[in-house]
Amino acid sequence: MDQRITPNLWFNGNAKEAVDYYVSVFKDAKVTSTEYYPQTAEEGLADFQQDLAGDVLTIEFELLGTRFTAINANEGGFTFNESVSFSVPCKDQAEIDYYWEKLSKVPESEQCGWCKDQFGLSWQIIPENMGELMQKPGAFKTMMDQHKIVIAEY
Repeated sequence: MDQRITPNLWFNGNAKEAVDYYVSVFKDAKVTSTEYYPQTAEEGLADFQQDLAGDVLTIEFELLGTRFTAINANEGGFTFNESVSFSVPCKDQAEIDYYWEKLSKVPESEQCGWCKDQFGLSWQIIPENMGELMQKPGAFKTMMDQHKIVIAEY
């Protein structure tokens, strides 16, 4: 299926660092293109962007077959929050453990398989069969009591 909607992620000056990290974490991940800020006002650079002249503007990349665009900016001070997260379905506990170790960097944000990375982006690290697990008696309480999902507890 062709992906028709691409998440755009705003980074405050550290888009390249973030994309390099994500590409190192996910198998078969890749950068597909990189665009740069113009060097001068004549080329379209705005006055407030002078400190970004020639730096990375956007990076298009793929994780697990999903395309993303990272926008590199320093204006706005926007940050990520938990209202948007990316779900990573895992085949087993070893894969859950791997992604959790790589992506969970803010312990106070951990709940029910949700974690936050060092760039502030939220992830849901869940088993592929989470729907099936949630049908078991007491599953909701089990999930609510967990930080990282531990399949054996269901």
